Amino acid sequence: MTSIVLFGSTGSVGVNTLRVVEAFPGRFQVAGLTAWKNHRVLEKQIRKFKPRVVAVADEQVAGQLRRRCRDLSVTIGSGVEGMVQVASMPEAQVAVSAIVGAAGLIPTLAAIHSGKQIALANKETLVMAGELVMREARARGVSIIPVDSEHSAIFQLLHGQRRQDLRRLVLTASGGPLLRLPLGRQARVTPEQALRHPNWKMGPKITIDSATLMNKGLEVIEARWLFDVEPARVDVVIHPQSLVHSLVEYQDGSMLAQLGMPDMRGPIAYALSHPERLALPIPSLDLARAKSLTFEEPNRKQFPCLGYAYDALRAGGTMPAVLNAANEEAVWAFLDRRIPFTSIPRVIRAAMKAHDVKPVYELSDVMAADRWARDRARRAMKITGQDKGVART
Repeated sequence: MTSIVLFGSTGSVGVNTLRVVEAFPGRFQVAGLTAWKNHRVLEKQIRKFKPRVVAVADEQVAGQLRRRCRDLSVTIGSGVEGMVQVASMPEAQVAVSAIVGAAGLIPTLAAIHSGKQIALANKETLVMAGELVMREARARGVSIIPVDSEHSAIFQLLHGQRRQDLRRLVLTASGGPLLRLPLGRQARVTPEQALRHPNWKMGPKITIDSATLMNKGLEVIEARWLFDVEPARVDVVIHPQSLVHSLVEYQDGSMLAQLGMPDMRGPIAYALSHPERLALPIPSLDLARAKSLTFEEPNRKQFPCLGYAYDALRAGGTMPAVLNAANEEAVWAFLDRRIPFTSIPRVIRAAMKAHDVKPVYELSDVMAADRWARDRARRAMKITGQDKGVART
């Protein structure tokens, strides 16, 4: 029996993780859960999966949950301390990091420090502090297995191959809901339009990142650290069908691709059971019915956020944390209708141009850069009459 703690249990990846757990009751059990503020969904999860420790974002929500769950034997904490308590539970062997955004960094590091295997869906952990996180994982003999479908695909494609034979990694992107929208019409895009992803069911922040292609930019940074490759050897192609999840090219010109239906249960289950593959109730991919698989270069003018991610990766140090924080602030401001869609890349670029890059020696360096970037992004939005933004970490 594998005991897990799950960060972000009420989000899309968290819910799918619990679907996998429920499908294999003799294989997995839940020791701890964390969530943002969705206490109604979390209460149902507590009653079904019987975790020993739970944490939510703030104490007021924790108090409500304690009253609602007073008939259960569960400890309910709040804030960063509560998250770290869940992350450090000694009986759990695996931590599934599915929190969205910068809020996932500290509990993921706490889980690494406690020696847990990490099933990583929170790409921001490696975007913000990739070198630091990987160093800590190596020092403690902790394995980090990716949950993002693209990185899970690469992880599988690299298995059994000689790393010295690797030429490049190719991440696929659907292009999101605005792929064919003319550039001149982006300023009128509403949150509802940007949230209509054609292939995947994801949370709002990740879906907007898909619409700007920032999600793929963050994945490029994640891949650099996760697979220890130079930025120049990580490419992105648009693949609207979302059936080829990524590719790996070797020095003899051979390209290996991982294909499958767009269902997050696949990469989640593989991260939890590696190297075993669980028998999941996911339909087989019918290639004849799919008919065609198409690929194209991303339009950097239409999707400037992808280029900003490469810029941040090349700059190094604190710049990726600044990119991430400014993006989070801008995305939530757009979702709250405080800024237009086209202001998202402008806010990010303004923060990056104003930032004095510093080296990252420890966690405090990352968190200082994160705070600076959020303040800079909020001020930029306020200065241009676009409100002050909202931090949701």
